[in-house]
Amino acid sequence: MLLFTVRHVLGVGFHIPFSNCTKQQNGLPSLLGVSGWGSGHVYFNGIRLLVDSPQPSVLATRGSSVTLPCHYRYEPELSAPRRTRVKWTWLPANTIATNEAFAEETKVMVAMGNRHRSYGSFKGRVRLRRSAPGDMSLVISELQLNDTGRYRCEVIDGLEDVSVTVELELRGVVFPYYAQKGRYHFNFFGAQQACLDQDGTLATFEQLLTAWEEGLDWCNAGWLADGTVQYPITVPRHGCGGENLAPGLRNYGQKQRLLHRYDAFCFSASIKGTVYYLNYPGKLNFTEASRACARDGGQIARVGQLFAAWKLKGLDRCDAGWLADGSVRYPITNPRANCGPPQPGVRSFGFPAPHMKFGVYCYQ
Repeated sequence: MLLFTVRHVLGVGFHIPFSNCTKQQNGLPSLLGVSGWGSGHVYFNGIRLLVDSPQPSVLATRGSSVTLPCHYRYEPELSAPRRTRVKWTWLPANTIATNEAFAEETKVMVAMGNRHRSYGSFKGRVRLRRSAPGDMSLVISELQLNDTGRYRCEVIDGLEDVSVTVELELRGVVFPYYAQKGRYHFNFFGAQQACLDQDGTLATFEQLLTAWEEGLDWCNAGWLADGTVQYPITVPRHGCGGENLAPGLRNYGQKQRLLHRYDAFCFSASIKGTVYYLNYPGKLNFTEASRACARDGGQIARVGQLFAAWKLKGLDRCDAGWLADGSVRYPITNPRANCGPPQPGVRSFGFPAPHMKFGVYCYQ
């Protein structure tokens, strides 16, 4: 995953009375000792409020619990505690990529003293760690695919507020996906739904860039979460931007989300359950495969689940099997003879006729 630098941002939507500030010679309020806005601290009444995070970004696993660190303190240290309020907000990863400058952050949690309130999809999943005085680190449980993005910890003392941000990324895998009808059948919203159906989300630019850096090479354009259409090329060649164009992400730019049609680049993260090839006597058609997984106590695996099991858990099986979307694939982490190309990957047979016989990959 790409790691981002933490930004210490001083809130600017407030007024500081002159009587509470150290004054410059011209009589205007100043932040003496502060190296400009964004330093993560502010002076008032001769006291400096500082907020910091020791980790600029956090990499976590889907379904786990994660702690986003945030601490505040005063200099000099106070002899008695002050009433401070802490607010955590969130800017989703796809919003950051699309229109960050105008995006509105979503409220996650607000706390003052022993009182706190959580909001939206975070309700019941978040708490403050409070392991020591000034520790306002956010603990998120049962991490979901859509929890990625930029989190802001804002500490408010009267009219003063200081904040820091922490990026949350999930360990995962980007995979190209196209419709059963063939290439270039998804508009943007269809691509969103297709990824969701396969236990994923539309990949962000950063996720696709990381996948390209790890060797993803795919000569078909697909939607990303920001509404752009791109594709990754590690080996330049004819028909993929040309042989003389350097390796990289080929970018078609923003496209009309309803009218234009392409494939999709999906992102799926680690799963709690297990994906496995069902040892079954004989081969199965698609209907028989679905029923066989159900009889085994599971369900037929989705494409994102197979990719996550391959990439993050090392699933390696040289047997083609049905998946929930009607495609047939198999995962190879250790390339070998009679198991496809010499590179690791998830091999695809496309979408065979449902009556054809293969094995099946189940999820439990």
